[in-house]
Amino acid sequence: MSYVPVFRRSVEDPDGFWREAAELISWDAPPETVLDTSDPNHPRWFADGRLNTCYNAVDRHVAARGDQPALIHDSPVTGSVTTLTYRELRDDVARFAGGLRSLGVTAGDRVIIYMPMVPEAAVAMLACARIGAVHSVVFGGFAPRELAVRIDDAAPKVLIAGSCGIEPSRVVEYMPIVNAALDMSEHQPDACIVLQRDTHPAELVDGRDQTWAQVMAAASPVDCVPVNGDDPLYILYTSGTTGLPKGVLRDNGGHAVALRWSMPNLYDTHPGEVFWAASDVGWVVGHSYIVYAPLLTGCTTIMYEGKPVGTPDAGAFWRVIADHGVNALFTAPTAFRAIKKEDARGEHLRGHDLSTFRVLYLAGERTDPDTYVWATNLLDRPVIDHWWQTETGWPIVSNPMGIEQLPIKPGSAAVPVPGWRVEVLDEQGAQRPAGEEGAIAIGLPLPPGALLTIYGDDDRYVNEYLTAYDGYYLTGDSGYIDSDGYVYVMGRTDDVINVAGHRLSTGAMEEVVAAHDAVAECAVIGVADDMKGQVPLGFVVLKSGEDIDHDDLRGELVQKVRDEVGPVAAFKDVRVVSKLPKTRSGKILRRTMRRIADGEQYTTPSTIEDPDALDTIRSAVGRV
Repeated sequence: MSYVPVFRRSVEDPDGFWREAAELISWDAPPETVLDTSDPNHPRWFADGRLNTCYNAVDRHVAARGDQPALIHDSPVTGSVTTLTYRELRDDVARFAGGLRSLGVTAGDRVIIYMPMVPEAAVAMLACARIGAVHSVVFGGFAPRELAVRIDDAAPKVLIAGSCGIEPSRVVEYMPIVNAALDMSEHQPDACIVLQRDTHPAELVDGRDQTWAQVMAAASPVDCVPVNGDDPLYILYTSGTTGLPKGVLRDNGGHAVALRWSMPNLYDTHPGEVFWAASDVGWVVGHSYIVYAPLLTGCTTIMYEGKPVGTPDAGAFWRVIADHGVNALFTAPTAFRAIKKEDARGEHLRGHDLSTFRVLYLAGERTDPDTYVWATNLLDRPVIDHWWQTETGWPIVSNPMGIEQLPIKPGSAAVPVPGWRVEVLDEQGAQRPAGEEGAIAIGLPLPPGALLTIYGDDDRYVNEYLTAYDGYYLTGDSGYIDSDGYVYVMGRTDDVINVAGHRLSTGAMEEVVAAHDAVAECAVIGVADDMKGQVPLGFVVLKSGEDIDHDDLRGELVQKVRDEVGPVAAFKDVRVVSKLPKTRSGKILRRTMRRIADGEQYTTPSTIEDPDALDTIRSAVGRV
């Protein structure tokens, strides 16, 4: 099997291609119509089929692999490892689904899940799917206002929360956040279910709260409820340009087919193997590749409650891989930059048996070539960058390892995944020539697994994603496609800066800066300039133990960018900082950094990992 004919068939015969892929899913009523495009803005996949996602992810595996581990929870912050077999997971999910039903939750009702990285989070998600309810997982630790906005938008019948989250240096109490959010929100759920953790049990509100243990003790198991293929499975909120989150709405049928197809074809991972996505269930990676895709495939999935460094050291990932026989790891480039910063020579790798480990997948932000080379040399295994979004639900661009391992080009996420017609367009909607940067757009209809719409606001979905170019979905990312068809995603469209009339990618400059031996990680932003409109400003974090003169480093980096990007970049300034501000999922907060540098008003994002990191930027640009 080779990539080109598979891709060609996916775009020339999508009906036949995805009908065949749907055979990997168990249907209560197989779909007669694969794709309905009567509304071109809202293609419906497998709409007349009936299925249950929980049955496909759990129940159907019990006969063949009931004693195989389905989920392994590895928690260095509590010093515990918990394993659930497929049979045990089925029993827990069926009972908790019965508990939800006893609280009045039925098909179509929404349930908000506000939990740390614990097995019960996955059980709650699957239990909702089991009875046709729509779950909305909110990242544990989000501030009260952010939670309140989501409560009002989703209007959940039940809210499920953990009593606390556990970080390496602190415990985050969740229920005070929940209580404050409910005080702010107009909508009030009928009940709250609280998972009491031994580390810090919560005070409960009489008449509203029940413990997880109480619900499970009183519940009776229930069977799976078949739903239509285009019935909603979940809402997942992602950041919006207006400041209000967007509720990405995902279906059951297309989601199950796409994710099941992706595991063997993109990730080269098969039933019985061990897959680890080092993310959080609150993000799309956690939904797709901690919970659903591995379980739909009959794999063992790892749920890790820890960090790449600090729990206890930069060897944490190697320990997990060795302890659980991980075959494939999926994480963010930030995680590997953190490991590289603490252990550039890979000394923590020694003594860990990585013989089962085949491949590393990176996504969530652009993988700079320096991190790619470092990880490749350290692991002596393929390192695969790939690109997708919360909205798409699964990869848009990747090296299709299970179809054909293509040559790797550092800096590129490789080629369009079958089903995704990726093009680079100019401002008028014409295709850019090979090698020229523009807006990355995807031809409609989007393949199965992509969002249906924005929950409760279809006009916003159409206006934000479908109106810029007729017949295309606008990704909001910029980049280019080279003469071999490889896609280079350089950054968000607002990361393209205009220097004296020249549109330049900050991502291209970051590539050059990150390649310096002394640099652990970096960010380049465009700041306002009276003469040129914008000029780039670099921020760098040095590797541990580096003792280079900052003026010398600045001179070297400026010259490197001048040499490799060109004088037109006007790259003349670099500031050394101790850390960069990031979201909890590892994305650098470039927009906030830009506002600080330009002296504009800004709001500290609720997703920020370390608010003190903003002080380093203010100090570096003299905005204290």
